Amino acid sequence: MAMANMTTPLPISLLPFLLLIAAICFSICDANFNLLCIQTEREALLKFKNDLIDPSNRLSSWIEGGDCCKWIGVVCHNSTGHVNQLHLAAPLFSPSALGGKINPSLLELKHLSFLDLSNNNFKSIQIPKFFGLLESLTYLNLSRALFQGAIPHNLGNLSKLQYLDLGVDVFSYRWDLKSKSLQWVSGLSSLQYLDLSGADLSKATDWVQVTFKLPSLLQLHLSGCRLEDDLSFISVNSTKSLIVLDLSENSLSSVPKSIFSLHALVSIDLRWNYLKGPIPDYFGNISFLEVLDLTRTSLNSSIPNSLYSLNRLQFLSLSDNQLQGTISSAIGNLSSVTHLDLSYNDMLEGRLPTSLEHLTWDLSSLEFFDVLENELNGTFPPCFGQLKSLETLGFGYNLFEGVVLETYFSNLTRLTALRASQNRLRFEPNSSWIPPFQCHIIELGHWHLGPKFPQWLKFQKKLLYLDISDAGILDVLPTWFLNLPTQFDSLDLSYNQLSGDVLYLNVTFSIDLSSNRFTGPLPRLVSNLRFLFLSNNSFSGSLSELICNPSLTGIGALDIDTNLLIGEIPDCWNYWGSLVNLNLGSNNLTAKIPPSLGHKNLLVLNLRNNSMFGELPSTLQNSTRLIMLDLSENHFNGNVPAWLGEKLSNLVVLSLRSNNFDGHIPHKICDLQYLQNLDLAHNNISGVIPKCFNNLSAMATKYKTNNKVSAQYSVVYSFYLSALLVLKGREDEYGTTLGLVTSMDLSTNSLTGEIPKEIGSLVGLTTGK
Repeated sequence: MAMANMTTPLPISLLPFLLLIAAICFSICDANFNLLCIQTEREALLKFKNDLIDPSNRLSSWIEGGDCCKWIGVVCHNSTGHVNQLHLAAPLFSPSALGGKINPSLLELKHLSFLDLSNNNFKSIQIPKFFGLLESLTYLNLSRALFQGAIPHNLGNLSKLQYLDLGVDVFSYRWDLKSKSLQWVSGLSSLQYLDLSGADLSKATDWVQVTFKLPSLLQLHLSGCRLEDDLSFISVNSTKSLIVLDLSENSLSSVPKSIFSLHALVSIDLRWNYLKGPIPDYFGNISFLEVLDLTRTSLNSSIPNSLYSLNRLQFLSLSDNQLQGTISSAIGNLSSVTHLDLSYNDMLEGRLPTSLEHLTWDLSSLEFFDVLENELNGTFPPCFGQLKSLETLGFGYNLFEGVVLETYFSNLTRLTALRASQNRLRFEPNSSWIPPFQCHIIELGHWHLGPKFPQWLKFQKKLLYLDISDAGILDVLPTWFLNLPTQFDSLDLSYNQLSGDVLYLNVTFSIDLSSNRFTGPLPRLVSNLRFLFLSNNSFSGSLSELICNPSLTGIGALDIDTNLLIGEIPDCWNYWGSLVNLNLGSNNLTAKIPPSLGHKNLLVLNLRNNSMFGELPSTLQNSTRLIMLDLSENHFNGNVPAWLGEKLSNLVVLSLRSNNFDGHIPHKICDLQYLQNLDLAHNNISGVIPKCFNNLSAMATKYKTNNKVSAQYSVVYSFYLSALLVLKGREDEYGTTLGLVTSMDLSTNSLTGEIPKEIGSLVGLTTGK
């Protein structure tokens, strides 16, 4: 789940700064009592309103002749009556966002010190240049207001400005705002807060020289600005005041050396850069540091002891790098840490008990501890149970083994997330055990929890995500579990031996019950489900209630392979536009492929090993993004359609094996440049093998991964897609390695003539008949 990009927190040392902003915003908030606004300023505000688009009539109080000091969003000075502040921010993503144009009548507001237009919708215009003439401004917030174009340099004339936020949504990767130089910022001598996140500063090579010399600057946010390396080192005249530095999501290939001259820094965020190399020891010299985020920065060293010397550190994330070695016992020096994330490094190794056993009291404030996906080993550390403040504990995908006792959890009363799948651990608490915690997330996949279904789960009333897959459970799914008051986001019970009927599942996002012994009709589902995996069970009955339910058409992956379903596939697919993976193989389905099944977003269609018949519907031509089409082991007939090669140009796997197709192999098949697996065996196909098969370029390159496969797999949200290929009489299942496999089987047909010598050019072909 690595996942989602977490916002790096602000340290508590920023409290004085936050109080300053509050003072700017509210120092005159009692200003409107018994005051009448100045007529020229009221007229200026009305002109300003008239050029705005106000879809929800937010400014309905702004009327001719009214007292503008009582208008919504307007604050007047408490003694002079001058308009001093305009609070016109919209709620984020709100339909009430203001738009239109910004009238220069605002220049009539000579005493305006505070202007907030954030979260509005001005996407068709640039930031007005006349804003640089509002010389009384101390606070200007235009963040996420969708302004476009160059940032006007005359904003640098606002010498009284203390707070400037032009930040945009860095996840949009649009870079609507641009600046080729930041020299204009050097005029903002009073500036304490600067946020240009999401602006394109790729040509602003002076960003370090300018920003690091602002004498009053406390916070600098340049996230997602396309910044590249600046090798300069500023030691003379560099700011002594900067306490928060955010350079995340840029293109830095090394830590800017200038950072290490900023000894007052309290927070450094460099996540999602390409820093590479070792973690610099210099971080240990920034002794006031409370927040350090180096997530996903390609660092590839051991963790230096200098980091462990930062005893004020509260937040440390080294996640998603290539760190190696052991976790030093010096970690105990991090006595203030509340968030420690070392996950997704793959190469961190050693036994946690030796480095944590005697440190639990030193780490008593720890709330978040994550070492997911490393090579840590040994038994489960009992000392985790002493971390009384712990809310998130992640140690899944490591090599821990042994027995976990219920007493290890006795003090974890605040635990909300336990992420521990894929270890060799056994947990068999007393049947009367009541956990002291209420978790939102429990991941215990690949633990040994059985043979009985875990009774202690009945006390978890707030569960959103549960994974107890492959847990050695041999039991009937208890009724109490199906009646839990919680609504799951995700439920994974796969690869157990659970049995019984499943009448209803209250799950909103993903269900995986595959490889169990469930029986009865398909379960009823909630309307916003996205992924449903039920393969390798004994579900029976018809598909109609599921497929023809209009509330379930948001499903993206539907896998009911290897069950006991009967009847025809209903013709109710017109509204299943989100579906990308459909697997109904190995059931007892009959009749023809319904015409509505062909739609443009489908990537995988598997109907193999049923009793379906008829010709392929021409509507399948609409599924132009298909990468895998498996219709093998049915009773389909007619010619192999030429449109398979003409319209389905992205096909990587095409299997029509063991049907009743006749006619010739269409030459259009040769146009499938990504095709790696072609199986037409056991049909009634006649004629000669087309010489143009040498055009199948994906089979003509040896030992080369097909990037088409990899790219399309990511579109299916990285869920496992399998293609069953019959290779020389043996069925092999290919999943993530599919891009390396090439095969062709034309055997047991009525083909005539010799095998074309051109097929010899397919040097990548690994199997053939």
